[in-house]
Amino acid sequence: MPRPYLGNPKYTIEVLQKYHFVFQKRFGQNFLIDTHVLERIIEAAQITKDDFVIEIGPGIGTMTQYLAEAAREVAAVEIDRSLIPILQDTLQDWDNVTVINEDILKVDVCKLAQEKNGGRPVKVVANLPYYITTPIIMGLFENQVPLDSITIMVQKEVADRMQVGPGTKDYGALSLAVQYYARPQIVTNVPPNCFMPRPKVGSAVIRLTRFLEPPVKVDDEKLMFAIIRASFNQRRKTLVNGLKNASELSFTKEQIESALTSAGLPLNIRGEALTLEQFAQLSNEFSRI
Repeated sequence: MPRPYLGNPKYTIEVLQKYHFVFQKRFGQNFLIDTHVLERIIEAAQITKDDFVIEIGPGIGTMTQYLAEAAREVAAVEIDRSLIPILQDTLQDWDNVTVINEDILKVDVCKLAQEKNGGRPVKVVANLPYYITTPIIMGLFENQVPLDSITIMVQKEVADRMQVGPGTKDYGALSLAVQYYARPQIVTNVPPNCFMPRPKVGSAVIRLTRFLEPPVKVDDEKLMFAIIRASFNQRRKTLVNGLKNASELSFTKEQIESALTSAGLPLNIRGEALTLEQFAQLSNEFSRI
């Protein structure tokens, strides 16, 4: 099998010039040009020859080459049509890669996992632009995709947000959602000079290992996440006011105060002070109303 070569910036530049490629700001394109980081991602994702891997946003195929070398099979989902001829070129030596020219948010990932992996858990690897990180991650979790893990490169501040706890400024709906579905672990920080073009901010690789069972018992997942969203939409307000003003909830002030009291929480508490366990408990109190 051929060796991956695109981690070397010289080859990246050659490919981009050959195809007169123009970076698209709307797709948030920054291509990795650091072999150590690429190897670290493969290692963190624990890719083996048994694995079917879904890569989101392969770009010119840099990480795809590393994934193809390590995995049994790779499906690379790329939204930018102008990258497809480049991928056909850079991946021609690897026969275990399928390129899908589609928006990942419109792909039926469950069906893909069923067809390619018999419905067994898949590993997802991605280098994600900031603006689309949350919808992609939440889409994979909420649509019950059979996942083993998601190993992704994201903006450093987003990676921090995924693993913090209550009482910190970065703690929010994303922290709680990720920690309900998976165990987050930052693998490595990646400075801007590891990319072409250089982003303005630092990045981090984070691995989300899917729980077999969520760490808390909740009667109604949708209700719990509606409560979480409402409590962080106006994070400076007390939980009572945040929930009372939420358009997707329809509880009276009396019902909210009653649920808080039953859950053993003070009436002046703010959402940012609650743990995942407390949100689950509160949600279960509301389910009884």
